[in-house]
Amino acid sequence: MSNSSSLNEFLLLAFTDTWELQLLHFSLFLGTYLAALLGNGLIITAVACDHRLHTPMYFFLLNLSLLDLGSISTTVPKSMANSLWDTRAISYAGCAARLFLVVFLLGGEYSLLTVMAYDRFVAICKPLHYGTLMGSRACVKMAAAAWASGFLNVLLHTANTFSIPLCQGNTVDQFFCEVPQILKLSCADYYIREVGVLVAGVCLAFGCFIFIVLSYVQIFTAVLRIPSEQGQHKAFSMCLPHLAMVFLFISTSFFAYLKPPSVSSPALDLVVAVLYSVVPPAVNPLLYSMRNKELKEALKKLGQLVPFQQQ
Repeated sequence: MSNSSSLNEFLLLAFTDTWELQLLHFSLFLGTYLAALLGNGLIITAVACDHRLHTPMYFFLLNLSLLDLGSISTTVPKSMANSLWDTRAISYAGCAARLFLVVFLLGGEYSLLTVMAYDRFVAICKPLHYGTLMGSRACVKMAAAAWASGFLNVLLHTANTFSIPLCQGNTVDQFFCEVPQILKLSCADYYIREVGVLVAGVCLAFGCFIFIVLSYVQIFTAVLRIPSEQGQHKAFSMCLPHLAMVFLFISTSFFAYLKPPSVSSPALDLVVAVLYSVVPPAVNPLLYSMRNKELKEALKKLGQLVPFQQQ
């Protein structure tokens, strides 16, 4: 039996024990990480520099890109380093810090996706009141509330998780420190305490999910009433990237935290974790820029400015 007070490090899950496959894992994660850095960095720069993108939708998109950059930078580089140096170790403090950042950033992202659903609802269902309801002060307050909700959520989870005695060794069945995997190492008598905190968090998350669903029910009802096909196409183009990201993020994160132990396995947990922590930051820029003319034009303009400045 080991106690959390005597633990100096944890052992993370290795993707593979074969050196060649470790190099493949390193290369795939490196490519994904660079794509996320480039895509989100371009969106942040374009929104910040182009005054035409100083609107609520792009303001929230900028915040989403910041959260994505933070979340993928918390998990992927450490996993890449472990594969490259053929190690699984992470210090106790490093594990706690990364768990804190992951829960904070992903929780903030979920809250921000809820805010973005409200923004789409107002834009399509209440267009005449959009300027009033989505003014600059209101947008800043909503974005701040999303970040603050992630911070309050992580304070509760991190403090509770790492105050529980750990009696099941120090091997974490995940490539980063994750609350459900840390809980598997806890003593049975204390596990129920964190389960109560998880249930409270899930209830709040479910409330956000219901809000998103109801918003999109009203959005699609309003869109189908638009007489022109061009108007319907434009409205759907505004909503589909957000809806796709909500589905991917919510379905995988809910499955990771709510799945029964009977269907849990290291391989399944690994795939689900990659889907909700690595894939969204990399594909968000693609989803939001592929069918967005304003963002495409801003990125082209940005690309033209770079060689001009170099001259």
